[in-house]
Amino acid sequence: MESIRRQNPQAALMSLEAAAASARGGFACLFSTADEYESALITERRAQGRYAQGRSYWPAALFVGCVLIVAGTALLFA
Repeated sequence: MESIRRQNPQAALMSLEAAAASARGGFACLFSTADEYESALITERRAQGRYAQGRSYWPAALFVGCVLIVAGTALLFA
């Protein structure tokens, strides 16, 4: 505190304002809404290749499995 008193008041005020701005900057958020954050997150993940547009065979395999189960049940009770 002694060093602040020895400086001129204008320099001390500028130093204090700079420290306050630096402290506020640590808590700042780049996004104003959650929608902006989610959009940026999805864009970044797409750029990393996490949401690959490759062809998936799971839906077809599940459909065939369900058809077999229904056909097996129909044949069992017929």
